[in-house]
Amino acid sequence: MKKVMMILAIVFIYSCSFASTPPKVVSDAFTKKFPTATKVSWGKEGPKEWEAEFTLNGEKISANFGQDGTWLETEQEIKASSLPAAVLANVKMKYSDWKIAEADKTETAKHGIIYELDLKKGLKSKSLAFKADGTAVKE
Repeated sequence: MKKVMMILAIVFIYSCSFASTPPKVVSDAFTKKFPTATKVSWGKEGPKEWEAEFTLNGEKISANFGQDGTWLETEQEIKASSLPAAVLANVKMKYSDWKIAEADKTETAKHGIIYELDLKKGLKSKSLAFKADGTAVKE
């Protein structure tokens, strides 16, 4: 069973890695939302979702769009020190012995701006998401 799951995972990653051209409706929606983007590369995030990785104002950013061109989210990696004070306070209070391995500022259609964090503690890891006021979206 493990071999079957591993093979399926490899096939999925392989197929997603080489998806290069989104439907015109998706690329048009991207161009409308990010008209000054450069160095754009596309990949499939899932069967009905496209992800563009690009540079905007010197920053590396990614944005996801539905198959119909609907914008879903925009994500940018940030330094942990750039997280809002309320987010840092919440993490320090609840996860004082964990280290922030990665932080992203993500704007979503569903939640607005949220901050996603990957925490590490030895071999353990956690993914969390908070609003700017420190309210947990995903814990």
